[in-house]
Amino acid sequence: MRRCKISIGPTPSEPSIKGDAIHPTIWFASMASLAGVLSDENRALLKLIDEAKPQSLTDLAELTGRKVSNLSRTLRTMASYGIVELRRGPRGMIPVARATRFTLELD
Repeated sequence: MRRCKISIGPTPSEPSIKGDAIHPTIWFASMASLAGVLSDENRALLKLIDEAKPQSLTDLAELTGRKVSNLSRTLRTMASYGIVELRRGPRGMIPVARATRFTLELD
């Protein structure tokens, strides 16, 4: 399980403020975007990916009861924030949870 720090607001221009390899910082533009990406359902999905280690989106769809197209859209959004990695595999895309624990810092 990898822990990430979450910040809200514009991304800083200095790379040193963006966290480090051990505890990277994920930036969200607003609390609303944070709530959408890290909803209870999506955090449960991250935990399931981390524990079950599905070898394709089809496997994950079977585990969750969700459609592959719905999962793909959700995972692409999470991947854009660096929370999930989608690797090419022999049976399609393999979802990998890059973070499952989050620390929120508010100013």
